[in-house]
Amino acid sequence: MNKILLNYLLINFLKTLFMVILIIYSFGVILNLFEEIEFFKNLDVSFFTPLMLTSIFVPSLIIKLLPFVIFISSMWFMVKIRNNKDLLTLKVYGFSNIKIFFILALTSFFIGWLVLVVVNPITSSMVKYYEKTKSQYARDIDHLVTFNNNGLWIKENLEIGERIITAVKPEGLNLLDVTIFHFDDRFGLDEKIFAREVNIENNEWKLLDVIVFKRKNNVFERETFEDYKIISIYDHNKITSLFNNSDTMSFLDLVVDYKKLLKSGYNDRFLNESLHTMLSLPFFLFLMTAVAAIVTMHTLKKSENFKFIILGLIISVLIYYFKDLSIALGKTDRIPLPLSIWAPVLALSFFTFIGVLQINEK
Repeated sequence: MNKILLNYLLINFLKTLFMVILIIYSFGVILNLFEEIEFFKNLDVSFFTPLMLTSIFVPSLIIKLLPFVIFISSMWFMVKIRNNKDLLTLKVYGFSNIKIFFILALTSFFIGWLVLVVVNPITSSMVKYYEKTKSQYARDIDHLVTFNNNGLWIKENLEIGERIITAVKPEGLNLLDVTIFHFDDRFGLDEKIFAREVNIENNEWKLLDVIVFKRKNNVFERETFEDYKIISIYDHNKITSLFNNSDTMSFLDLVVDYKKLLKSGYNDRFLNESLHTMLSLPFFLFLMTAVAAIVTMHTLKKSENFKFIILGLIISVLIYYFKDLSIALGKTDRIPLPLSIWAPVLALSFFTFIGVLQINEK
């Protein structure tokens, strides 16, 4: 009998979770589709292209929202078994509140690890394909930054003509082995600049060991400079924020290829933030299920679902802003960055410990 009841709990909880994910996925596709259509409206593509890109982008968004998806699913499931008297039946057969809580919370915990190890590598590959595909259609956009196996490529429009910048790789606040092409308004090459190293700390770039080929009377004349300066709309912070996208890196990439990512130009602070955020996911899912249990299992009385919908939304918003505030404090060095990521988990652990003791007495 216990095995049958355990299967009932797990199967119906997973069904509820699947339904919530399906609903959120549908809303995500509808909302993101408008953004993709706006992007492709002046390009000669079929409707299938924005629809396909939306379909492969939304799963990564769901993973970001997974703690709140689990919370909503847990509340929905627990309210349902309480209102249809299944919770009372479970208690008659020896399933206490604390036992039901641990079954559901541990299921959420293992779902978190399953997402990190199995699902996240798939969604990160989908996001890579999404960004690669959009970058191919972005050739007509005024400004573009891309980072691939061939290094860093930057395109920016000037008052007259445009500029193309390539670099073998970034290193700290510098770009190494940089080539800069200046084109006129008819896409004719006006100037070509080679630099061993370029400091991009701010918008005034400082070039070192520079060779300049400048066109004069249709002939390129060579000049050398120890240092040289150009003004760009990009600086180090703007460039790194553009290509440091945690959605394109899976949990396994961070664990296995951490040093390789550092050598590729990714900032160690950014990588640590991404790694700790992913590691905290299973614990966050466990605790969000715990919060849902505390809210719904304190009584066996039947209640209106609308009240729990409002309460769930309020709790989700409060937790989201607390988590966002904590990470903001970490990014501004008010507290250590790893602590800022784990602080919401520690705070929720303290709250749920007290709450779970209370529902166990019911």
